[in-house]
Amino acid sequence: MKTFFRCAAAIVAGILALQIPAYAEAPTLGSTAPTFKLQDQKGDWRSLDQYRGKWVVLYFYPKDDTPGCTTEVCTFRDDVLKLRKAGAEVLGVSLDDIKSHAAFAEKYHVPFPLLADNTQTTAKAYGVLTSKLGFSYAKRETFLIDPTGNIVKHYVDVDPKENSGQVLADLAALKQGT
Repeated sequence: MKTFFRCAAAIVAGILALQIPAYAEAPTLGSTAPTFKLQDQKGDWRSLDQYRGKWVVLYFYPKDDTPGCTTEVCTFRDDVLKLRKAGAEVLGVSLDDIKSHAAFAEKYHVPFPLLADNTQTTAKAYGVLTSKLGFSYAKRETFLIDPTGNIVKHYVDVDPKENSGQVLADLAALKQGT
């Protein structure tokens, strides 16, 4: 029986060792948003610089076509006209490749860029890269970037159903304060 418990403890310890926390810290509020150059679901290159002068909703998500990620992309899709009217552009980012993003975007009629961070560079720069059981993915977090390129809001532990509404409310409040 002692052998069984030792084996079970060793297995649990091994699994816990594979659950690695985020690789880097997220940029702080008020700091310049890390730049990036990534391809979207159509293969077009997108960089943060091309959105200068606009608000940017940069949301990271773990995996295309999974329940929470589908809920989140559809909520942003449904609110995209309101967000654009408020002067904001939406960009989704995951570690999935262009082909996966293309199928996901087509299936759910996504009208904004889904960026493929295959090298994990952008996820690392924003402090959202994590790993569990040897599988790397981007944590579900969102950054609101102002027209000058500074991070003004960071949403951690995002609820996929509520995130778009939170961003809209905060965007309205921030714009009123300026």
